[in-house]
Amino acid sequence: MTTSMTVPRTTQQPLAVGLIGAGRMGVFHAETLAHRLPGVRLAAIADPAPGTAQSLGDRLGCTAAHTDIGDLLADPHIDAVVIATPARTHADLVEAAAKAGKAVYCEKPMAVTLAEADRAIKAAADAGVPLQVGFNRRYDPGFRAAHEKITAGAIGTPQLLRSLTRDPKLADPARIPPWTIFLETLIHDFDILRHLNPGAEPVEVSALADALIRPDFKDHGLLDTAVVTVRFDNGALATAEASFQAVYGYDVRAEVLGSAGMLTMGDLRRTHLTAYGPDGANAECVTYDQHLFHDAYVAELADFTDSARTGRAPTATGEDARAALSIALAAIESVTTGGTVRIDQLKDL
Repeated sequence: MTTSMTVPRTTQQPLAVGLIGAGRMGVFHAETLAHRLPGVRLAAIADPAPGTAQSLGDRLGCTAAHTDIGDLLADPHIDAVVIATPARTHADLVEAAAKAGKAVYCEKPMAVTLAEADRAIKAAADAGVPLQVGFNRRYDPGFRAAHEKITAGAIGTPQLLRSLTRDPKLADPARIPPWTIFLETLIHDFDILRHLNPGAEPVEVSALADALIRPDFKDHGLLDTAVVTVRFDNGALATAEASFQAVYGYDVRAEVLGSAGMLTMGDLRRTHLTAYGPDGANAECVTYDQHLFHDAYVAELADFTDSARTGRAPTATGEDARAALSIALAAIESVTTGGTVRIDQLKDL
């Protein structure tokens, strides 16, 4: 969908951005808006937890702190908002922010049902505001270079693709909503597989998942290990895998085999240093996403704030989020039914 977009302010004025959600990811985005992006001002913070927004605002020099998100959205001086709240709140907040005339950045997933995704996309289109979704791997230098090479034909036609996400440690299993592995973890892999197969769209999905790390929580809906296969309309075959416990570090990698070559990307080493000693070779591994993707997280907000200034479409759009969600929902249906699911016959949650 192509829409014209409004430009909130002239490029000479600092872009006033409000943050919604002051949890772990929200704090990082707040620091970026306050200190890492020239021409951008962290203008307000909203979080319903008492004292949370105020505490973060005091630390970053932001005087407007709200427990009522509606107060932030009603502020006519706010040009754009960054949404970093729990996943199940995203679609409603995107819709509310767009209707308030704000450019919208939303952490993934933008929605957890296709109906929600369609509402969010329509709200942004109707308001004429940019809508960007937090698919940070598109902004990582290695993944970005791979996309550019594939688009330029450097490895011919993509034929086999692979993407994986392995978290270093399982969080409290009692706090993980059902289907999180597909809707919040593998959603990144589904997006990057589309991004690395430009112009192609998924047509069918098959998935396997189980609780291998904490089998005692399977009856509570926890699935902590998964493998998904995706067939694209250009014939390419892709696999995506996820684990909530890779004891060696935070591991994110991808590979694309094409008719004329292959590309690999992703490296969990903290630096390129490898130490050799009596116990063999070893390298220090990253164990935290904000370390591995620090620069990518900053770059995606730089892209968002630029699109908010200029009105151009961002790199990762609401339509991209909907497409990744369709793969996630097909994977859920596949696990539930034990069969292969065609995207064009997908049942919404």
